[in-house]
Amino acid sequence: MSSSLDKLKALTSRLEEQLTQKEATADLRAEKKDEPKVSPLSVSAEKKEKSVKHSGFDGIREENIARVKVLYEKLKIFEKSPDFDDIFIYKAMNLSGIGLKEEDFGEVREGKYIQIIAITYEPDKNGKKKAKNVSLGYFGKAETLDPTLKNEIIEFVLRWRYEKAFQNVEHYKDLIARVEIPKETLF
Repeated sequence: MSSSLDKLKALTSRLEEQLTQKEATADLRAEKKDEPKVSPLSVSAEKKEKSVKHSGFDGIREENIARVKVLYEKLKIFEKSPDFDDIFIYKAMNLSGIGLKEEDFGEVREGKYIQIIAITYEPDKNGKKKAKNVSLGYFGKAETLDPTLKNEIIEFVLRWRYEKAFQNVEHYKDLIARVEIPKETLF
């Protein structure tokens, strides 16, 4: 398990390092030109998109998505969700039978069945949104789970969450850009 977790930690560290380097480079350029430092939030959406692509941010995402796709195939998630891109439509993803909290990370729960559970929200008959669990993979009883398979299941869920976090960041950057564009009214 530690190898998958170590890979995720290394990915996160590289991303943070690249962002720090990018900010330092931008600060140096601004000082050399005697221009005031520009807040990343005040840059136009187009400039933000270009700077993100040059920062290596997309490379990290591409690596992560490529690994998610490998695990998607290996774990046969395609049997329940045939279109790979559709797995990112879900609002959340969890595991049953394996702990993901700090205090029980990677521990299998004896007597439980291992499943990857995707969560979506659908309206009930009254139009109220209700959480719906969708099983994306069933892997049998916890006691019989191969340790390598367990690691791949955990890695799949964590990498899916990692990509979902990137998507959420993009969404909020877009919203902030809309607020910062001078307009008479936002709505």
